[in-house]
Amino acid sequence: MSALAATRAARPDATAAAADPSPHEAPRRRRRVDRTYYLMLVPAVLLFTVFITLTGLVGMFYSLTNYAGFGDWKFVGLRNYTSMFSDPRILESYAFTMWFAVVTTVVVNVLALLLALGLNGRIKWKRGLRGIYVIPMVISGIVIAYVFNYLFSHAVPALAAQIGWTAGETSMLASESWAWLAIVIVTAWQATPMAVIIYLAGLLAIPTEVYEAAQLDGASAWRRFRSVTFPLLIGYVTINTILGFKGFLNAYDIIVGLTNGGPGTSTMSVAMTIFTGFAGGEYAFQMANAVVFFVVTVAVSLLQLFLVRKREVKVS
Repeated sequence: MSALAATRAARPDATAAAADPSPHEAPRRRRRVDRTYYLMLVPAVLLFTVFITLTGLVGMFYSLTNYAGFGDWKFVGLRNYTSMFSDPRILESYAFTMWFAVVTTVVVNVLALLLALGLNGRIKWKRGLRGIYVIPMVISGIVIAYVFNYLFSHAVPALAAQIGWTAGETSMLASESWAWLAIVIVTAWQATPMAVIIYLAGLLAIPTEVYEAAQLDGASAWRRFRSVTFPLLIGYVTINTILGFKGFLNAYDIIVGLTNGGPGTSTMSVAMTIFTGFAGGEYAFQMANAVVFFVVTVAVSLLQLFLVRKREVKVS
């Protein structure tokens, strides 16, 4: 028997291992996808395509025509888009919507942060208060708007008359200078709970050891908030700011229930202008407005993704 044969006889396992390929070296089989995933995915994709994508493309096409929503139409190119930027109604609606979105975003974030700090502190009935503050978020916006419409139109003027406040006897909803403030108040009342939830999640994610170390260093409550809490909440501030601003750009139901765009057209948002135009024979013109508004909303969404990815907060 040769030396090679003796070695193979002494190590049969090694010979077998060399002859058979390793499981890791074997070609990987393609994993089969369960048909259940397709049964759940395909209907959703079809519905989204038919009711969202196709209708959006049809609307973009009609924005290049003079279609009034009924009857015949003809192709007019970019005339609707160029007319938009010289229409005072459109420009005023964009100005009001942007101003409203900026002011409401600031108000909501300030109130939400203060409430989150309070609800995260050592107070009694903390869990019950958290549940109470979430109630406005689950109520329909149009219902909230009608309730506050009654308050601003009847309850507040009656109370102002009793205490002798002459300026408050007239409903602020009837004033071109103050109607927007009523919309901000009601919108903030409904939108603040969601921002509070996000801020509470951020506060609960901060380790207690960080605060203990700050207290050992003699930091005051304000110093702990300024140097510890707020820097670690920057990511959550960014999320609330961008999500809130994008949502307030689409303001519609609360404005309809409070002022219906009045007095005059002083509180007409972009969304209200679009829907009103659809029913007023300006289908193609307002569809062009909707396309531009869609581009603005997408730009805000991309800004959101950019800021959220760039502003990651970590505790090392």
